[in-house]
Amino acid sequence: MAVAGLLLVGLPAVYFLTVYGCGEEEDRLAEAMAGEAVLGTPPKGADRASRYQECDDDSRFVIVGTQYQYAGSPKTALRHYREAARADSWRLRTTADGEKVPDCFTKPVDGTTAYLSVEILEKGVLYVGIIADHAGSEWC
Repeated sequence: MAVAGLLLVGLPAVYFLTVYGCGEEEDRLAEAMAGEAVLGTPPKGADRASRYQECDDDSRFVIVGTQYQYAGSPKTALRHYREAARADSWRLRTTADGEKVPDCFTKPVDGTTAYLSVEILEKGVLYVGIIADHAGSEWC
C-alpha cells in the first residue's frame, strides 16, 4: 500500500520537477525568435510601445512580440510588414491544399517552424508577434 501511494504521489512530483514547463530549449528558441529583424522594423509613424516574450508552461510554446502605438492605417501597416517579412526570409504560410494564408508567414527558427503574424489589436495598437514550439504545432 505504501509503495502504491509513493508511486501515485512521487511519480507526478518527479515529472513536475524535472520535465514540466519551459526550460533551456524554450529559452534558446525565444532568444532566436527575439533576434528576428522583422520585430524591430516598425512602419512610419509607429512609436515602440513594448517588447515581450513568454512561454506557456503547459504547452511549451514561445511567443515573442512587439507592440507599437500606431496612428496610421491598418492597410499601410500590413503592407509594410508583408515587405519586411519577405525581406527577412519569411514566406507566406501554405496549407496542405497548397493555398496561401494571407498575413501569416513562416520561417525555420532554431530547428522548428516559427509563425509571424501582424494584428491591429485595438485602435492605435499594432502587434507584431512570432510564435513557435518544438512540437511542430501550426499557428495562424
